[in-house]
Amino acid sequence: MKYIWQHKSWPRFTWDSTVLLPVLGQARLAQGDLLGRVKRLGFKLEEEAQANILTEEVIKTSEIEGELLNLQMVRSSVARHLGLPIAGLGRSSRSVDGIVEVVLDATQKFDISLNKHRLLGWHGALFPTGYSGLHKIRVAQWRGHDDPMRVVSGPVGRERIHFEAPPGEAVDGEMKRFLQWWKESHGSVDGLLRAGVAHFYFLTIHPFEDGNGRIARSLTDMALAQDEKLKVRYYSFSSQIMEERDDYYKILEKSSKTADLDITDWLSWFLVCYQRAIGKSEKIMGNVLLKADFWAEHAQVQLNERQKKILNRMLNAGTDEFIGGMTTRKYVHLGSTSRATAFREISDMVEKGLLRQASGGGRSVHYDILWPKSPSE
Repeated sequence: MKYIWQHKSWPRFTWDSTVLLPVLGQARLAQGDLLGRVKRLGFKLEEEAQANILTEEVIKTSEIEGELLNLQMVRSSVARHLGLPIAGLGRSSRSVDGIVEVVLDATQKFDISLNKHRLLGWHGALFPTGYSGLHKIRVAQWRGHDDPMRVVSGPVGRERIHFEAPPGEAVDGEMKRFLQWWKESHGSVDGLLRAGVAHFYFLTIHPFEDGNGRIARSLTDMALAQDEKLKVRYYSFSSQIMEERDDYYKILEKSSKTADLDITDWLSWFLVCYQRAIGKSEKIMGNVLLKADFWAEHAQVQLNERQKKILNRMLNAGTDEFIGGMTTRKYVHLGSTSRATAFREISDMVEKGLLRQASGGGRSVHYDILWPKSPSE
């Protein structure tokens, strides 16, 4: 026996709970902290967060497989699918639209049952031309019975085989078992562990000629959405996997060649990676959480609409600061108001603790956002 799927008890996976419980606890703590913060996002900030995260997820899940997508095309497709303004974003492509639709279907429709028809639809969306690069492949159907499905690396003639999947004739039966497990495990297995098992289980079967990694990661997102009961994603798991791609492939290969069905090492790696993905979420979302923290801290402060508009312009620049800071001259221009009014309203915001005088005096004086002291708390 060389591969885990050849074990007589396959696919009855096991893991060491004493090893995983502390890691799972840390992952849950990070999850709870993030979800607690995003609860105070308003509708507009939620849309902004979703667009940023979805764009990152689509770019990175493709990049893991060596496919570099055009960022503007992805942004355009994401905006259109979310019903956001697309002025100046240009057009997308069928293949970009396809991966956006798969990721959205997995997360926004997490409560709809998973079946063969849905998985085949995802695969068809990933390969709308029927080709993967220059090669024609079987699209929207399980792989054939012809050649072994192997994950290899290295030059022709000196390839290294990292993994070989179950034979093609076994795929339909294996996927029936997988879909049954997916249904039965929902609610009976911890949601984060279930997401990790689903990822590994699906990749081990490798049911398609191509696109298995992208679909496995979409299944992971779907399982995480089911666990959180949220249709909006606030972190990109694929983005973190991309940062740790070498380790990702190493742990998958190691776990696929275990002498038993114990996948503790894989699940431990998965949970730590998940925790780091959450830690990275604020960077991916741009300044969405920082803006939410800022307005939460100043919710009772009385401001006019012009002050709010200009503060939001500054907040959009994040902690990198509004270039050159806010000056009276800029305020006059952005707020379409007089110099006297600009000076009075800036002074009011300094007095109320929203802005701080950065440096200089006279005509060189400028102001920056006074950020919350601990935006991560």
